[in-house]
Amino acid sequence: MTASEVIEGPEAWHGDALAGDERWRFELEASDIAEIDAALAVVQSRNIAWAEMTRADFPLGGLVAKLDLVAEELENGSGLANLARLPVERYDDEALSHIWFGLGLHLGTPLYQDYRGLLMRDITDERQDTDAVLGQRFHARDGSVFHSSKARTASSGPLRFHTDRADVVGLLCIHQAAAGGISELASSVTVHNEILERRPDLAELLYGVIYRSKLGEEKRGGDEIYALPVFGVRDGKFTSHYSRTYVEAAQEIEEVPRLSQAQWEALDLLAEVAEEISMEMVLEPGDMQFINNHVVYHARTAYEDPAADGERRRLRRIWLAMPNSRALPQDHAVLWRNVEAGAVRGGIGQA
Repeated sequence: MTASEVIEGPEAWHGDALAGDERWRFELEASDIAEIDAALAVVQSRNIAWAEMTRADFPLGGLVAKLDLVAEELENGSGLANLARLPVERYDDEALSHIWFGLGLHLGTPLYQDYRGLLMRDITDERQDTDAVLGQRFHARDGSVFHSSKARTASSGPLRFHTDRADVVGLLCIHQAAAGGISELASSVTVHNEILERRPDLAELLYGVIYRSKLGEEKRGGDEIYALPVFGVRDGKFTSHYSRTYVEAAQEIEEVPRLSQAQWEALDLLAEVAEEISMEMVLEPGDMQFINNHVVYHARTAYEDPAADGERRRLRRIWLAMPNSRALPQDHAVLWRNVEAGAVRGGIGQA
């Protein structure tokens, strides 16, 4: 397959159509919650820390079949799944970590989200200069502060359409915002097809390399410049990896080749089309949203938290390598390390 071919299938959707579709919506039933409670009791009775759990430590019965359907929808369906009705108000914070990590283990392999070995992260407004706290301050060539993706995520500001460094990202909603914080989702396959129809010349550019910077995310430090296409296809399966923040950061580094005007135009069109064909999702407490990063872009509107004494918006994030994942093009190994189908890949390197 080349940049001249439209990609068809269930992962090529428009937001207005998918919003009315039930194929990606799943709910926990009373029997599922009973299984979760029983598994929680097992790990608590054995004093197993959530980060040290294995799949066998968190035994589930019939719920496994539902999680298998979730995994199937993520890889061979729309690339999106929402599993609702976890009664988060019943559990303390540690129990929620056990439950969320346990469910993740039944879907795939949890991945590190930073070089310090972080396996789960709360997405909330940290109300601080996160980059400065972590010692990862990055400056643009004009001397202004350039905020990393991590710092932007840890604020209440909007997030542009992007993908994460994992086959699947899962978000458990614990508390909602007082206003805003709406999840926006777009099929990167449909974005590809729309760009191909409108501007095939720009689609071709997105199959070429775009330089990015890891912004010092890896333990070995440095800017970690790498070249990776935005679009790729292998064995008939599409993938897109993209975050404009990392592209902009790379352009602030002297030795990185400057993007052409046409390349910037291609990235602008990508953002424009993603907005056009996207759908919105309001996450309720107890909702678990799963996104296949290879075929779905996600974004977030700005939000406001409740008054000072109220609970902040909080989503608990997990990254998963999926056993049923697609093979990726060989030139994607620069980021994913292992590009074969079903491989444990992605995440932030620890060495």
